[in-house]
Amino acid sequence: MDAAQQEATARARELQRNWYGEPLGALFRRLIDDLGLNQARLAGVLGLSAPMLSQLMSGQRAKIGNPAVVQRVQLLQDLAGQVADGSVSAAEATERMEEIKKSQGGSVLSNTTQTTTSSGAPTVKRVVREIQSLLRSVAAAGDIIEAAETLAPTHPELAEFLRVYGAGRTSDAVAHYQSHQS
Repeated sequence: MDAAQQEATARARELQRNWYGEPLGALFRRLIDDLGLNQARLAGVLGLSAPMLSQLMSGQRAKIGNPAVVQRVQLLQDLAGQVADGSVSAAEATERMEEIKKSQGGSVLSNTTQTTTSSGAPTVKRVVREIQSLLRSVAAAGDIIEAAETLAPTHPELAEFLRVYGAGRTSDAVAHYQSHQS
């Protein structure tokens, strides 16, 4: 790869970070790992061709052009969180992925997979997952726990925040978030 290609790839990844919260390569690899998929299956669920998925992952392309695909990515992120926190089994996840695959960007999915309320506001779980994703894109869980331990003697509330959102389960983070709402 020449310097111009490297610069274009770096720019595409920076745009992805701005638009999606992180480079799509990292986001898609996490979905593949969390949901037990391969790239071809992920492409199929999202409604992308395998080459397009590969181009997005490698930074050859920056943006997902289809809003329905963007929504499917968000729904898969929520599903991965539910699998991780144990609220959805692997069998249920497979069924939900089929629902997600068939979705056209509307609200055809069950309430358990929606990412916004009827008013259009994000759900608590969606907000929590965004916070977790941001923290986990900055540092590994072990580093976050180490930082929390360093802060604990002087800033226990901040240390708790780092532990819960940076390295904890989504269900615990949702409970924490709800307990701190006025």
